[in-house]
Amino acid sequence: MSYYKEAELPFQFALANAFTLCDAYHCSMHTGTNSNRMFMWTGTNGPTAAGVASLNNEWDSIDSSALGYEWKTYPERLQEAKVSWMVYQNMPDNFGDNPLAGFKQYRVANEASGKPVSNEALSPAYDPASDDAGNPLYKGIANTMPGPLGDVNAYFETFRQDIRNGKLPQVSFVIAPATYSEHPGPSSPVQGAWYIQETLDALTAVPDVWSKTVLLVNFDENDGYFDHVPSPSAPSLNPDGTPAGKTTLRESDVAFERFTHPNPPGTTGQPQPDGRVYGPGVRVPLYVISPWSRGGWVDSQVFDHTSIIRFLEQRFGVKEPNISRYRRAVCGDLTSAFNFKNPNNEPLPTLAGRKTLAQADLLRAAQQQLPQIAPPANPLLPVQATGTRPSRALPYELHVSARSNALHGKVKLVFANSGEAAAVFHVYDKLNLDRLPRRYMVEPNERLDDEWAAATDNAGLYDLWVLGPNGFHRHFKGDLNRLRSRGAPDPEIRVGYNVRRGDLHLKLRNEGERACVFTIKALAYRNDGPWTVRVKGGDDVEQRWDLEDSGNWYDFEVRCDADPAYLRRIAGRVETGRHSVSDPAMGKPNA
Repeated sequence: MSYYKEAELPFQFALANAFTLCDAYHCSMHTGTNSNRMFMWTGTNGPTAAGVASLNNEWDSIDSSALGYEWKTYPERLQEAKVSWMVYQNMPDNFGDNPLAGFKQYRVANEASGKPVSNEALSPAYDPASDDAGNPLYKGIANTMPGPLGDVNAYFETFRQDIRNGKLPQVSFVIAPATYSEHPGPSSPVQGAWYIQETLDALTAVPDVWSKTVLLVNFDENDGYFDHVPSPSAPSLNPDGTPAGKTTLRESDVAFERFTHPNPPGTTGQPQPDGRVYGPGVRVPLYVISPWSRGGWVDSQVFDHTSIIRFLEQRFGVKEPNISRYRRAVCGDLTSAFNFKNPNNEPLPTLAGRKTLAQADLLRAAQQQLPQIAPPANPLLPVQATGTRPSRALPYELHVSARSNALHGKVKLVFANSGEAAAVFHVYDKLNLDRLPRRYMVEPNERLDDEWAAATDNAGLYDLWVLGPNGFHRHFKGDLNRLRSRGAPDPEIRVGYNVRRGDLHLKLRNEGERACVFTIKALAYRNDGPWTVRVKGGDDVEQRWDLEDSGNWYDFEVRCDADPAYLRRIAGRVETGRHSVSDPAMGKPNA
């Protein structure tokens, strides 16, 4: 695997530095293009709408209306609500990236147009004056950006003219041709950057249009299937069919997130149901480009492709019932990425890395001639860039605490959510990594708990690692055997926040009879400490830290002399409702 630096992607970095990047935006599914795009155009890959499931690329081009997916799409709902919309594409050169082409209702519209679109080079151009009358869905699959095949500048002319003439719809879906899609093979990042540049130039050329426009640039999936941030999926199923984890939703709602649904009728390229979760998948980029999102911000709220529909819901009031309750709970609606109150206080953007079409194509050709990267003999992990950027306030206030029960040989974790958005906690049993990680989705003002059989599984030892959104981290490690002796100390901690000030409160508890000594060490953000606290049996002592100097980020390790194996690590960011900064420890040792 390899990765790009700013010298290779100057325009993409410029967009991130000038506007807003969502770094917890996930593709909707652990799969390829077409099914992921179904989530953005319809809110589902089928289960919530038709009781079926599409997973592979199939029916992603125009064909007979005798076959096709049959549930309602979001453009149809916009049409019914009299919200204008358009899919901008060169139909012969859209790389099969328009999922609407696989739906029967759009195939019917194509056939009813009198000049049916094909995937051949000479697809007739869309004419709104004649094509919209009585056949409004045709603009979803028509050749709306006509031009000689491969002449991408000609494709853009229709888009530019609509903007200049005041005809840009309220909602536009823009599909890149293959060479400018950034897909490995036909395209490259430098060519994708040019396409974004031209789209943005067309919008900003008319200030009145730009003053009321949001441009969302996203990528449907990630071919690498790699990320160090776990997907906020529903609990997977254990080999015995039981969920590996819990949610605060009804199981009937969670069932829409698992592949237990039949293939759509007539499909031949779909796998058979295996009970695995659909997603969300790995993280993919999302640029939020608008007058209300400038300033080089990062938004770390969890999103997926359904979040784009939910943003449109907020703007136009057109509901999409196909989005599952699980997705609505876990994935936000993108409004946290914007500053609608005082956007003129944000710095004006400057965009480096601009190129002409010829320059982009020539650079790609030159890059193609470079020798293949040879893996080094002694490979090292990549070194992440240090520094911070402004970070939007997030709707999370999360808690996880442990309860040790030496008598029954079990450890219980309690998950609580006092924030405004649901969150997924991932628990890795580090002493039993052959087992599925457990996932716990907790809605606001709800709580869950679960147990691990430390005595049965690990002779009394436990080592549980918990991850949540935006760097939320808890680690619980210890030896229940130490609690069995008469009068032994029983150490535990509880974490609390002062959300008004952004302070962290740590309560050190000893539920045993003999005294014990806790040692607290800062692993990042601070140079003071360590702190040593003696707690008598049956007592507790509280420590507090002001986190203002670290942007409310914290990372502490707690140990206890009563148990050499005892470890509690707590890390994350205290949310106050005010904007902050991204993780100052990112890229530094031990971060």
